[in-house]
Amino acid sequence: MGDPVPKGPVPEDPVLEDPVPEGPVLEGPVPEHPVLSARGLVREFRGFRAVDGVDLDIAEGSVHALVGPNGAGKTTLFNLLTGFLKPTEGSVRLGDHELAGRAPERIARLGLARSFQITSLFAELTPRQHVELALAGRTGLGWRFWRSDSALGRYSGRAAGLLEQVGLEDHGETPAGSLAYGRKRALELALALALDPKVLLLDEPTAGMGVEDVDRTVALIRKVRAGRTVVLVEHNMSVVSSLADRVTVLQHGQVLVEGPYVEIRHDPRVVTAYLGDSNAAH
Repeated sequence: MGDPVPKGPVPEDPVLEDPVPEGPVLEGPVPEHPVLSARGLVREFRGFRAVDGVDLDIAEGSVHALVGPNGAGKTTLFNLLTGFLKPTEGSVRLGDHELAGRAPERIARLGLARSFQITSLFAELTPRQHVELALAGRTGLGWRFWRSDSALGRYSGRAAGLLEQVGLEDHGETPAGSLAYGRKRALELALALALDPKVLLLDEPTAGMGVEDVDRTVALIRKVRAGRTVVLVEHNMSVVSSLADRVTVLQHGQVLVEGPYVEIRHDPRVVTAYLGDSNAAH
């Protein structure tokens, strides 16, 4: 059974690349000072537990990947962390702030921003206008000024800087609907960065991309991680190995194993979870 929300195409899961070696299972230490944490997190849908008692600690300044076979609960967990779903049980904390039950926009203002797997942009607006609107929303002007370029002009300098940061400086006046897929994803990242988050959550940042766009996106994430924490859901294990300091593997809504990628990739439980998934790539 897949994650109940959101709906959309689900990429195939990769099989971990190396054979399982002989020897003990290794797991890394739990972060001492988590910036984002969850305790006993549960989400039920008509009696089905899509997330079932998850404990999670995200270390400040780290890149932390959430992986697992289809239906493991990754997207539901992301929705719980960001306020798009309320937990049936459990707690989510960002520093000293309890997040469970807060609206997504309140959570974003506390310093946790999300870039979505399914790109949702206004086709007729330019990247510059998108980012200016995001900056206006952060400062409280809101979307009521969306028709007025003059009202948004105060954000033009910051918007230009964000577009340059994600490699869109030459596409600022191109209608978003005309952008290539990889550039649309870069714009989504710029919108999340406009909130100046402490923690940036990326949902399948390389989904649907060709090799060139994947490499560009990995380089971009490395660039924007400076001074912030990144949590990503990702199916591409090459991306995970390139970026993640720590990996949490989910199965059936529970944490199966957690640790550095070089350790969890050799865990027999992880390999079994992927090989046992009928949707895994062979």
